[in-house]
Amino acid sequence: MLETDLYSLPIEGAKFVKACGGNTHPDGEACATLAKIGPDAWALGDSKRRSAEPLRFTTKELDAAGIDPARFGLSA
Repeated sequence: MLETDLYSLPIEGAKFVKACGGNTHPDGEACATLAKIGPDAWALGDSKRRSAEPLRFTTKELDAAGIDPARFGLSA
């Protein structure tokens, strides 16, 4: 199986969807953003740190971390 460098995939124009919940912070609720950037590739960001580069994961890695794209209204 050929490995893809997830950080070589473009995220310009990717539609990030926000999911909130859990911890609250004086600046507001804790939220994460997720976008599908390839057939088996995802970009995960922090809504409070918009200038930070989103982390990239495969679907298998998201699953191992307990992150369900359905929580964001997305399907794997």
